[in-house]
Amino acid sequence: LSVDSYGLPINFEITGGEIHDSKMAAQLIEALPPTSYIVCDKGYDSEEIRNRVINKASTPVIPRKRNSKIGNSDMDWALYKHRHLVENAFARLKNYRGIATRFDKLKRNFESVVALGCAIMWLPMNID
Repeated sequence: LSVDSYGLPINFEITGGEIHDSKMAAQLIEALPPTSYIVCDKGYDSEEIRNRVINKASTPVIPRKRNSKIGNSDMDWALYKHRHLVENAFARLKNYRGIATRFDKLKRNFESVVALGCAIMWLPMNID
């Protein structure tokens, strides 16, 4: 799942449970609109992903893993704190029982329900 700076979903890809999220990162990064920064968590720490972000004319904000020889001296920790926006989007999607428990066994059906949940997140929720 990729979200904008307001935490609203931009794009998502459904994968099997045995596939790591970073395998789909290239497709999600390519689908992003032009942006100055792309924030990811440690699970996306790889030179391939960093290079894709740089090729997109963006700055990667991805902390390096603990065993990295390079370290995190160039890391913008203030921007990194906004990584919670994607986690909040997942939490909002999981309010829908069918998404949280994945009742739909077909990828097509589950993808449709997730798309509907993302669309609902884009609706303005003004309650006066």
